[in-house]
This record gives sequence, structure tokens and C-alpha cells, in this order.
Amino acid sequence: MNSKEMQEKIIQNYQKDEHMMILVFAQWCVNHDLDPATLYQKAYPEQGENPALQQGIDLTVPKEESEDIPDSTLLGVLSLFGNDDLAYVVTEEINNRSKKKR
Repeated sequence: MNSKEMQEKIIQNYQKDEHMMILVFAQWCVNHDLDPATLYQKAYPEQGENPALQQGIDLTVPKEESEDIPDSTLLGVLSLFGNDDLAYVVTEEINNRSKKKR
């Protein structure tokens, strides 16, 4: 495998992992009755429509059919990809959920 092929392979793997991160985020939102597009827009108001996010949303399942996604797992995945602004918005939602339980 030459250098160019190796570079393309790395990019493909990163993109595949990024799509998985988006799907985890979108499914976590669905599981907690939150709109993924709204949360994403809150974190990144300067960005327009995100086709990758829409693809992730399209792949979600109803929360009754989904496995639980722990908050810590989502935050770890967001951190891994440097989505600090989104992690902040998610943390706010986690804190709001905790306040409602009291």
C-alpha cells in the first residue's frame, strides 16, 4: 500500500467513525425525547444544515427498540472527536434531566 492509498484509508476510517459518533448522538437524543437537530444547532449556530447529521437521524430507531446509551459514553465519543461545544449542550440537557427527577 503506497502513501496515498494509506492516507485515503485513514480518511475513510475517520469518516466511518465520525458517522458512528453522529449516530450515537442522534440515538441518545431520541432515547431522551430530544431533537438531535435542535441540540446540534444550539451547539453550532453558525453552521447550516448538516447532511451527515440528517443521515444519522434517519438511521435512528424508536427509543423502545434502542439499547441504552450511557451519558458518559456519549460524552466520551463527543470528546474523542473534539465536539466540545456539543458536549457542553449535552451536559446541560443531562443536568436539566437530573433536576427534573428531583
